[in-house]
Amino acid sequence: MFERLREDVSSVFHRDPAARNTFEVLTNYPGLHALLIHRAAHRLWRADLKWLGRTLSTFSRWLTGIEIHPGAVIGRRFFIDHGMGVVIGETTVIGDDVTLYQGVTLGGTSWNKGKRHPTLGDGVVVGAGAKVLGPLDIGANAKIGSNAVVTKNVPDGATVVGIPGRIIVKTPPPDEERRKDMERKIGFDAYGLSEEMPDPVARAIRSMLDHMHAVDSRIESMCKALQRVDSEYRNGALPPIRDEDFDCVKVEEDETSPPNT
Repeated sequence: MFERLREDVSSVFHRDPAARNTFEVLTNYPGLHALLIHRAAHRLWRADLKWLGRTLSTFSRWLTGIEIHPGAVIGRRFFIDHGMGVVIGETTVIGDDVTLYQGVTLGGTSWNKGKRHPTLGDGVVVGAGAKVLGPLDIGANAKIGSNAVVTKNVPDGATVVGIPGRIIVKTPPPDEERRKDMERKIGFDAYGLSEEMPDPVARAIRSMLDHMHAVDSRIESMCKALQRVDSEYRNGALPPIRDEDFDCVKVEEDETSPPNT
């Protein structure tokens, strides 16, 4: 039990830069509270104590603003950011490392018994206000854009936006993992957006990263050619990017960002 709790707390730190310490996460994150209460309610549900399970689920909704049916099956390292208005139906199945934002609905489209809610694969990200409806499958590492309405199956690694949801990215480009590593290193987060989505700042930064990768590849080829011409040529490693070099950028962003109201 404590191992799972440590996993849950670690997943908050991994996916929310606003988290400062463990005590803050345990006391101020409704998504974590809803998950912990759901585990107890789910055990009651499976033990055929369904009224107690539903009552505990109702208490969780009152406490956190998040409604998770006790019959839903949820994997490890599940994270709900902000959380208010999230609804997860009875026959929903959620894999490991899934992230939901506020206002997400994992609902059904039928009043019939049986499987009527979605199944989310590992690593799925569902943006704020999105609706995933029906007994459909969302593939591993898929991304559902904010306010999208999804009523059809989504393949692995795809990105879905719009009403009704349409797939705009089926497979990541070859340098996507390398780009993501650079984004994490410099502290850039595109909130699950792809280069085809309407965020000019995110697209500009991604274009700069792609250009940097192209320049790095060209320089690497030149260095290999020089080594073939001159065996004494030494191809030294580039200096690493230090996190503290970007502290000033973060400070400037904090100073220029509008105050919260």
